[in-house]
This record gives sequence, C-alpha cells and structure tokens, in this order.
Amino acid sequence: MFARLWTLAADGARVERARDDLLRGLQGRGIEVGAGDGRGFERYPRGVTELVAVEPEPYLRRRAELAAIRAPVPVTVVAGTAERLPPVDGDLDFAVASLVLCSVSDQSQALAELRRVLRPGGELRFFEHVVADRGPVRRAQGLLDRSGLWPRLGAGCHLSRDTLGAITGAGFLVQSVRRAELGALAGPVPFLVGRALAP
Repeated sequence: MFARLWTLAADGARVERARDDLLRGLQGRGIEVGAGDGRGFERYPRGVTELVAVEPEPYLRRRAELAAIRAPVPVTVVAGTAERLPPVDGDLDFAVASLVLCSVSDQSQALAELRRVLRPGGELRFFEHVVADRGPVRRAQGLLDRSGLWPRLGAGCHLSRDTLGAITGAGFLVQSVRRAELGALAGPVPFLVGRALAP
C-alpha cells in the first residue's frame, strides 16, 4: 500500500530544489539506493555515464524501469537492498541515498556497503530526514518510532535516526551539509542534503 501511495505523492518545490542540490555536478559511474519509482532519474546531469538503481519493492521497481527509459543518462534498475548491494567493489565514482537511510533495517550495514562499492575519494550524496535537535518535533518523532505505528505505515521509516552521525561513524568524511525544514510534525521536520567522501 505504501508503494502505491508513494507514487501518487508529488514533490513540492522545496523537495525538487533539494533533489537538484543532491545531484548537481555528479559525473562518472554511480549507484542510487532505494530508487523508488525513479522520479529522480530525470535530474541526473549528463556527466553521469552509468547509474545502477537499486530498489527492493516490486511495484516501485517496475515504475523505476519505465522512468529509466526516459532518463537523460543510462540507468539500469536492479532488485536489491542497501544492506546487500550488487558486487561492485570499490570502483564507483558516487553513491546516492535519497530518503532511504531512514528505512533500512541496518544503517551501519547499509553504509558499510556504500563504502564498499565506492572508490577511495568517491562521493556519497545524501538527502535524508533526521531527528530534530530539540522541542516538540523531536518528542513527536521519538513517540511515533517507539509506538511502532509509523515504521509499519511508512515501510520501515524511522523518524528519530541520527543519520549524519551514522554517516560519520561509518568513516565517511563529510564535506558539506545543508539543512532544510520540510513537512510538518508538531513543526517543520529537519532534512539534510549533504556530500561525504569515502576514505
């Protein structure tokens, strides 16, 4: 049900700007984890020579395959999860994680896999919602996660993860992070758009 609702949701102007920031300047060969319905494919710059798009959910994967046909760059859509990526060891130029690290079952394993497939100095680009610093939004995020209701309704999404801390803890060297306030949950929800390098 979540997959079908996701394809009906439209990105607002601020989300579209965040996606543009996320992908700006990418080039070479890369991977996108949790590609969803492929709505981001059209925003990849023409310097990208190959993109492997990993999506575990069959309905979304079929939609992504259709989006790949219209993409301005070569896209191959494959089944898989962030915790078990295709066997490409250490030779990709970039990896993209967009609204997916909140829902993986094991963030540490997913980030270890992203490090594995990137060449030294390869880029991890991320666009993720994160736990608020304080106040009613943080309390609401924690309450919804602890209830178990939100993760069940949101295909495993957890609202109170410290994703930036997980990225640095996995050994990535964060180069830039821009904060965006999007959506609402007792107030605006913090999102991060950032860039980190594989050591």
